[in-house]
Amino acid sequence: MSGTLYLVATPIGNLGDLSPRGVQTLQEADFIATEDTRVSMKLLNHFDIKKPLVSYHEHNRAAAGQAILARLLAGETCALVTDAGTPAISDPGEDLVRLCGENGVTVQAIPGCCAAVCALAVSGLPTGRFTFEGFLSANKKERREALTRLAAEQRTMVFHEAPHKLRPTLADMLELLGDRPVALCRELTKLHEETIRTTLSGAVALYREKEPRGEYVLVVAGAPRQEAPALTLAEGVAMVQSLRQQGQRMKDAVRRVAEDTGLSRNELYQAALQEE
Repeated sequence: MSGTLYLVATPIGNLGDLSPRGVQTLQEADFIATEDTRVSMKLLNHFDIKKPLVSYHEHNRAAAGQAILARLLAGETCALVTDAGTPAISDPGEDLVRLCGENGVTVQAIPGCCAAVCALAVSGLPTGRFTFEGFLSANKKERREALTRLAAEQRTMVFHEAPHKLRPTLADMLELLGDRPVALCRELTKLHEETIRTTLSGAVALYREKEPRGEYVLVVAGAPRQEAPALTLAEGVAMVQSLRQQGQRMKDAVRRVAEDTGLSRNELYQAALQEE
C-alpha cells in the first residue's frame, strides 16, 4: 500500500506561524522533501525535528520527483516543504502532486501560511474575486505582454515581486494598466513588515526616492467595470421580439430584457404589445 505525500505550509517569516499539526506531520513523516535543505534545516532545528532530507527544486524536479514517487509507492510518507509558504503554489511541487495523482498516491494539504492570501487580506482592496499571477517575467517584453493581457481584468490581482525588479514592474504597471489603487506588502510577518496603500503613480514616485528592500507582494485593483451602453426603448422591444420568436412568453421576455438593460418593465411591455 502506497504512502502519503503531505504538503506542509511553512512560515513566511515568523516561525511561530507553523501550526501544531504541521509540526506533528514533519515529526511523523519518514522523510522530508525540501526546496533548500539549508533553509529547512533552520526550521527543523527550531522545532527539534530530526528527519532525513531530500532535495526537490526547480532544477532537479524530474529526477527527484521519480525518486520520491518510488519511495511513496513503497509505502513511505513524505512531507513536502518549500522555503516559505504553501508548497505547490507557484512552485515546482505542483509537478510532484500531479505525478502522485497519476500514480494513485494520496496527497494531503497541511494548511498554513500563504503570502498572497495574507497580502490580499490586509490590502484594503476587494477580496471576493481575485487572480494570483505570481512572479512576472524578468524579461521586459514578456512582462509587458503579460500586463497587457491583464489590462481588462476586473478581479483584484496579486503578484510576487523581488526588490531589484520592483521599480520596472511598477513603471510598466502604471503605463499598461493605468493609474489604479495598489497595496505594496513588504516582508510579511517579519520584523520590518510594512503595507503601503497607495496608487500605482504614487508607488512609482515613492520608489523613485526610496530603495526597495525585502520581498514584496503587490495587490493591484482590477479594471473598473464598464457600464453597458444605454439602450433605446425600440432596441429593447427588438430584444423582446427575438425572445418571443424563441418561444418565450411576453411576460417572461419583458422581465428578462428589463433586468438585463435597466429599461422600465411597464414601458417595455406596452411598447412590445403595440408591435405584436
